Amino acid sequence: MRVSGRHRATLEAIFAEPVRASIPWSDIEAVLRALGAEMEEGRGSRVRVALNGIRAVFHRPHTQKESDKGAVKSTKCFLTEAETTP
Repeated sequence: MRVSGRHRATLEAIFAEPVRASIPWSDIEAVLRALGAEMEEGRGSRVRVALNGIRAVFHRPHTQKESDKGAVKSTKCFLTEAETTP
């Protein structure tokens, strides 16, 4: 597992309260990969992610590069279930 300073900043943004929007989705994917997540392309904008035995399906944002609050909240729940916190 290799987490850079930028990855750590993204993790802190994901776990920040109140929930933030507009975290670039590419940064979220980079953090997931750095944490050792296995990622697989699904249909359309879907991305299947597995980390520490926990699986989830996320949707990449359309027409914008940033995630919305719902996607950030889902990512936070996924990382919490996978026992990964900043």
